[in-house]
Amino acid sequence: MPDLIAAAAAAGVERVVTIGCGRAQSEQAVALAEAHPQVYAAVGVHPVDAGRGNWRDSDVDWLRDLAAHEKVVAIGEAGLDYFHERTTPDDQPRAFRAQGELAADLGMPLVIHTRDAADDTMVILRDLGLTDVVLHCFSIPEYLDEALERGWTISLAGPVTFPKNTALRDVVPRIPADRLMVETDAPYLAPVPMRGKRNQPAFVAHTLACVAELRGDAVADLDASTSATAARVFGW
Repeated sequence: MPDLIAAAAAAGVERVVTIGCGRAQSEQAVALAEAHPQVYAAVGVHPVDAGRGNWRDSDVDWLRDLAAHEKVVAIGEAGLDYFHERTTPDDQPRAFRAQGELAADLGMPLVIHTRDAADDTMVILRDLGLTDVVLHCFSIPEYLDEALERGWTISLAGPVTFPKNTALRDVVPRIPADRLMVETDAPYLAPVPMRGKRNQPAFVAHTLACVAELRGDAVADLDASTSATAARVFGW
């Protein structure tokens, strides 16, 4: 971890949010945040884990306990994932709703993962009625207008740098600067020109540069605005 943090700092990354995808990983995320001043944590149960029978209604209790830590800045990843095999699909929406209700109760942002499940994800988010939502690794450009109307934050990851991802790239200029963040989704989805490599926080600089080009922004200006958005969303 220290080498990844050093590489990120050298690339201009000042803060990192590491995401929990279940109890063990959430506890690990909090421990990393305790050990490194630049690192913050989100705690949650990923829909793939929930959908494999790993969600219990009592999980809200340990999530609430971890969320009380001063370095925890969000709940998630929560959401729906229909791409991966689901042995107990009913657990995904239960876990999603429970984590959304917890985020609302705690006044914390909810980080959303959605894959091949856009319509159902939107149904649940509408039911929850949350405004403090981060659409992580944004992949549903067809819902951009509604997301903006509802006050959600759009977080762009490596896929926006893929030249063939035209539907996503085409909407990037329409995202208001104060509703836009960039991320890595490490260790997955490394951006161009790092495709095929294990992703890491330092690579977010490539995503930032691509998004700036798509928007016609100066990289320094977009760096400043996305940093300000992250500070507002995560409260650091």
